[in-house]
Amino acid sequence: GPGQAEMYAGLQELGVANGEDLKETLTNCTEPLKAIEQFQTENGVLLPSLQYALPFLDLHGTPRLEFHQSVFDELREKLLERVSAIALEGKVEERYKKLEDLLEKSFSLVKMPSIQPVVMCVMKHLPKVPEKKLKLVMADKDLYKACAVEVKRQIWQDNQALFGDEVSPLLKQYILEKENILFSNDISFLQNFFSPSPKTRRQGEVVQKLTQMIGKNVKLYDMVLQFLRTLFLRTRNVHYCTLRAELLMSLHDLEISDICTVDPCHKFTWCLDACIREKFVDNKRARELQGFLDGVKKGQEQVLGDLSMILCDPFAINTLALSTIRHLQDLVGQDTLPRESPDLLLLLRMLSLGQGAWDMIDSQVFKEPKMEAELITRFLPLLMSFVVDDHTFTVDQKLPSEEKGPIPYPSTIPEAFTKFLQENRIACEIGLYYILHITKQRNKNAFLRLLPALVETFSDLAFSDIFLHLLTGNLTLLSDEFALEEFCTSLFDGFFLTACSRKENVHRHVLRLLLHLHHKVNPAKLESLQKALEPTKQSGEAVKELYNQLSEKLELRKPSPAEVTEPPSMELPLPTVPTPASR
Repeated sequence: GPGQAEMYAGLQELGVANGEDLKETLTNCTEPLKAIEQFQTENGVLLPSLQYALPFLDLHGTPRLEFHQSVFDELREKLLERVSAIALEGKVEERYKKLEDLLEKSFSLVKMPSIQPVVMCVMKHLPKVPEKKLKLVMADKDLYKACAVEVKRQIWQDNQALFGDEVSPLLKQYILEKENILFSNDISFLQNFFSPSPKTRRQGEVVQKLTQMIGKNVKLYDMVLQFLRTLFLRTRNVHYCTLRAELLMSLHDLEISDICTVDPCHKFTWCLDACIREKFVDNKRARELQGFLDGVKKGQEQVLGDLSMILCDPFAINTLALSTIRHLQDLVGQDTLPRESPDLLLLLRMLSLGQGAWDMIDSQVFKEPKMEAELITRFLPLLMSFVVDDHTFTVDQKLPSEEKGPIPYPSTIPEAFTKFLQENRIACEIGLYYILHITKQRNKNAFLRLLPALVETFSDLAFSDIFLHLLTGNLTLLSDEFALEEFCTSLFDGFFLTACSRKENVHRHVLRLLLHLHHKVNPAKLESLQKALEPTKQSGEAVKELYNQLSEKLELRKPSPAEVTEPPSMELPLPTVPTPASR
């Protein structure tokens, strides 16, 4: 077929006979057997000792093809080893000259499956494959596929679109993996989205593949960062910010200094990475991070765009927010105001920079967002007053109550708190983390007090996947409260169900929670929830799937008809016993 012809076409250029030549010889000769023998002699392996060995192999029924094939394989292995050796020996110019000559001689055979590995090996070891050869490889799907990544990098660096096609499915996969964790059916306060260490996350398939594709190529690294920035702008999806940091730190792990030294965020990211590992920003690292921020020079403000993207990574935000809550508690104990704590102010500064990433990259105005004084003078003291309320209440409970009745837990929320959560992004983020904190402490009173403030928050942050993922996990610690009507009404009717119909993701998170805790909820409440959560025509597959899983579980919970049979009626009328009033 034409495929065969094309495959061996290169042989003639090199003066090696091929099948066509044999056909020609046989067509134009009088004694075919003699001609075949002569062709074999001329084109066989030229070793005197073989003259006697081959007939011996014939006697054993070993086909000549098999013999030639094994000699060929052996030679090819030797040649591959030799190519790899040439790539390491002698003066740089000389070794590359040798390889280029070899490529020139062998490239015409690149279509021959038996020779292809050698040609590919030569190209792999050439830091600069001639442009013409790269173009030929690029134009041929099969050749391109067979290329080593070292050769593909040379093709990609001048073909952004082609590189984009290779990277795009990986980025999709990465986002999907993140969303699968957030919506996972395993709900626990011990294991959540933020549990894996940075080092573990960087071993993920996508980060490893991208690291491999980039190698030491700064141009490709820049292209990937450009893709991530563009996608972050287009979708506002913060997981792209995580990938930005993970990729840099993956190259850092491999000590690829060619790239790390030219990324102006390297040292900042490295320091922040250590904080994320500890889930806390300690004083020493806080100083270091502040040094980087203060060190941004005039004319280099553009680096703030990159730093803000690193700080917008949810893992960074999580670390900064947890550290902020811890600082606030310490301040209550020390009787210090937020504005008097430089460490706390730095945390807020980094939170602002992270939360402002999208606006900064979108507007291309590279300056740090202004911190609102009210956040520090009014909002944080408010949070501290909640901490004090809890202490006071706990102490009151322990005092012997003589004439005074039990002191009720404060149930109202200051209007200012609700307003801050609606209007100020940083306040909202810290407020939500405070609510996660009290839930984790199983502080039901504080939780029910602050929950109404979550119905309307800044850009619906309380209905974001990361918050709901963490909240559902922490709520498992309050699982016994789910038996109480008041608790369920506040949580479901007062919070979740207010958004279910307009936000598919909230619908999913409620169903996840109920799948986990349905056995704690009282049957009547469960039934009304099941009705309220029924999927509509507009609901996506995920909601329908979860709802079906829940319905199956609840079906299993219903007592079977056999258990509900009437008890046998007693002959004698029973005396009525008054039920004790205080149950």
